[in-house]
Amino acid sequence: MVKIRLRRMGKKKQPVYRIVVADSHKPRDGRYIESLGFYNPMTEPSTIELNGERALYWLSQGAQPSSQVRNLMKIKGVWEQFESSKK
Repeated sequence: MVKIRLRRMGKKKQPVYRIVVADSHKPRDGRYIESLGFYNPMTEPSTIELNGERALYWLSQGAQPSSQVRNLMKIKGVWEQFESSKK
């Protein structure tokens, strides 16, 4: 199964995350299929960069987002586009 999830990067106590499409059997920071953007929770306000077209493509192919990635997609408006396209 393919998942859209966060991949941790950055230094100790200063996390930066990549939003990636990965096989669910691979480790959290292991090999991934495609990078969709990044998320930096340490800035004020948090920085979210997400390629909406590619995210919609992977969602349409059956990729399941993690709960945190779903929240980030809702903030960027990608999740609403996906929900409206399903109807």
